[in-house]
Amino acid sequence: MIDWTDAFENGAYIEGSAALRDIWQAEAAAFRDNWPTQTLGAAYGSAPRQCYDLFQTETQRGTVIFVHGGYWHQTDRSWWSHLAAGPLAHGWSVAMPSYTLAPEARISQITAEIAQAVCAIAAAQPGPIRLTGHSAGGHLASRMAVAGVLPDAVRARVELTVSISGVHHLEPLKASKMNEILQLDAHEAEAESPALQDPAEGTNILFWVGAGERPEFLRQNRMIAEAWSRKGADVSEQYDAGENHFSVVGKLADPDSPLVKSLCS
Repeated sequence: MIDWTDAFENGAYIEGSAALRDIWQAEAAAFRDNWPTQTLGAAYGSAPRQCYDLFQTETQRGTVIFVHGGYWHQTDRSWWSHLAAGPLAHGWSVAMPSYTLAPEARISQITAEIAQAVCAIAAAQPGPIRLTGHSAGGHLASRMAVAGVLPDAVRARVELTVSISGVHHLEPLKASKMNEILQLDAHEAEAESPALQDPAEGTNILFWVGAGERPEFLRQNRMIAEAWSRKGADVSEQYDAGENHFSVVGKLADPDSPLVKSLCS
């Protein structure tokens, strides 16, 4: 019998993970202190966490929207500012929204908030959009590619979605200890699972995962890639050699990493 709590546990299997919280927050703060053109805390709604940070470039190729992870109940946009460095170096501005966390919000509400954020950013920023996110943020980025989630006019501007280590099948979470916080029921677990839904017409999506991640993340990456390929999406998948659940997203800070080049080319 599978221990689903253990299946989604990343930190216990990654050496040095306990120190990462402080490292990430320090790197993010240092980046904000040094990036010259930024707008912090732009509102996309009326709730306290319905805000986004925007880091801009002189060369405006478009906007990358990065959705943070934390299993829908942890972290916020301020932890991840430094990950904007890679796309910025390629001429893409970067927007990073926060969202209301569980248990205050259900996952379905969080999905609606990110759709609201994407629409607000699209209204404020000209040009094409590329969506990405990590872990729970990878789930939310993929949800934006599900048919009917974004308005057609906004969806048409999304050139590419890159879901990094996303959670695409939520049913197993019902049997994990995490569900004490998430409170998923059978209906929501199905409705909020991108792997069980239809991609929007014209979806171009890359499912990226560290090759050294927990088996459940590898399974879920393959599951949605196969399902959406059969449903007509333009799907690619990448199993990043030597990377784990935490190191893989850190590659967004490196302009020369294959992840950034795939996102920004």
